[in-house]
Amino acid sequence: MDVNLDFSSIDLTSEIAYVALLFGLFVVPRILQRWGVPTAITAFAIGAAASLGFGLFHGDETISLLATLGIVSLFLFAGLEVNFPDLRKGAAVLIQHLVIRILLVGGVAWVIVRMVSFDWRPAILVSLALLTPSTGFILDSLDSLAQNEKDRFWIRSKAIAVEMVALAAMFFTLKSESVEDLGLSTLALLAMILILPLMFRAFARVVLPHAPKSDFAFLVIVAAACALITRNLGVYYLVGAFIVGVVAQNFRAHMPSMQSDHMLRAVEALASLLVPFYFFHAGIELTRDDFSIEALVAGLVMVVCAVPIRLLTVALHRRLALKEPLRSTLKVAVPMLPTLVFTLVIAGILRDEYDIPSWLFGGLIVYAFVTTIMPALFTHKPPPDFTLPTVLPTVMPETRAEDERQA
Repeated sequence: MDVNLDFSSIDLTSEIAYVALLFGLFVVPRILQRWGVPTAITAFAIGAAASLGFGLFHGDETISLLATLGIVSLFLFAGLEVNFPDLRKGAAVLIQHLVIRILLVGGVAWVIVRMVSFDWRPAILVSLALLTPSTGFILDSLDSLAQNEKDRFWIRSKAIAVEMVALAAMFFTLKSESVEDLGLSTLALLAMILILPLMFRAFARVVLPHAPKSDFAFLVIVAAACALITRNLGVYYLVGAFIVGVVAQNFRAHMPSMQSDHMLRAVEALASLLVPFYFFHAGIELTRDDFSIEALVAGLVMVVCAVPIRLLTVALHRRLALKEPLRSTLKVAVPMLPTLVFTLVIAGILRDEYDIPSWLFGGLIVYAFVTTIMPALFTHKPPPDFTLPTVLPTVMPETRAEDERQA
């Protein structure tokens, strides 16, 4: 009997490419992480190689959707980490740090206007791209850094505080072209902030009792919806997702399931799953012009100029305000160097809205790469040795107990 199998309807090339992509995004970065290479950098590099080297996935709507969900979940996680009682513990030092950072952003923007003849709006955005730490990325990387709890508190608090101010500055900068547009967008954001607590309260009282364990899905859906709203307002997805996280954090008392760390860990796990697609998507958006000699030189100039300023301002301020020795101040300053997410977002806005030259866009990418790798090079814990997992640890407890006694 002849059996004819028709495989013409199956796109094996596409399916194999997707399988290879999953392997590349979730296995290869973990291998390279043992040598201090951040997983985000690996995912970004894989995206650039797939697009420029093989012409794969460019314009892929599935990757674009997953990338959007990735940036939304990352900034939702960052918003959930905003704990105002904790921020008040170091309020005086944090306010001083913010004032210094605001003055620094203004100073760098002034230099850019004078040297590159930019309008003040793109100049401020470039300054924010150079000076704003990527809070979500930093918080996700804290476990891999050799820091004590005190240093972690200051890293977390300063990164969150700076990002909140940077998001506000980005919003007002992008909407400042028109007073009417700024006013309407501000009212829309205020309305969102006022309505969100009512939505959470209504969900907790009306829906949650009849739909147990649906709070996580509700939180993610609301974050995605608000991210789309702020994207349509012209201030990108991350603002809406961050606002939802902050509101949800302060509404935890009304939703028992959110009072524990399970919700935060669940959002963190979602971000860990989807964020690689964001970095991969950012990589496939690159062009060959972004890797010119001018872009490389511009990126290295940014590193040489901006990184020492960022380290010195944090170190000197902590030295004067907290009387810390220089070595201790660097333990806080160095982990705050990564700007990868914020720089990628602003670089994309600058390219799409202000049509910046390719050498500047590429220079920002180089700068983001270098600043993101620096903490891993200087503070990364030694990688653990590869060990075989224990096979069936609960099947034969008597045998395992005997082995332990003999050991």
